[in-house]
Amino acid sequence: MPSRFHGLMSCLLLLFMTSLSQAEPPQVPKIASPTTLAQARARAILLHETLHGTLQVVHRDFFLEDESRVIPSASLEDVFHALEESFQVQLKWLVVETDVVNVDHKPESPFEHAAVKALAQRKPYWDGVEGDKYRFAGPIRLASQCLKCHVRNRKDTEDRTAGLVISMPIAETFDKTEPAADLKE
Repeated sequence: MPSRFHGLMSCLLLLFMTSLSQAEPPQVPKIASPTTLAQARARAILLHETLHGTLQVVHRDFFLEDESRVIPSASLEDVFHALEESFQVQLKWLVVETDVVNVDHKPESPFEHAAVKALAQRKPYWDGVEGDKYRFAGPIRLASQCLKCHVRNRKDTEDRTAGLVISMPIAETFDKTEPAADLKE
């Protein structure tokens, strides 16, 4: 199992580096869809933590409020697009405790509305299976310096939560009888 994750991370890094150089992306080997909830959740947690960490570092090191042309979360949407094209993994930012900066980030589906409630209650994630897709939502921390843009009429500088929704295909042999997140009420 670890070799699959190392392979996935290698492919993601290669995709990211290729997109930076504007070269034609290499043919990436097809990665088998997860066959269990545990596999799907592990992949989603790894992907969530990778993107959350990247967003925090890019924001800290490269975003200058009055000088930057693009906000880091918008830049990462290029990576989202590449992941969807190459791996059929869809990613979406989700408004939880912030102002709506981009209407595309508002919750739309019943899953996204439930995820917003769960993340606002400080649950570590929200997940489920819908048809042939595994869906995962994890929190994205917005520190006090982020609130100037994300929460205009704030009364305090306490951290807020946004979300990242990850949707990935599951194998036809996926065990849908396996219980979903034990976090659900």
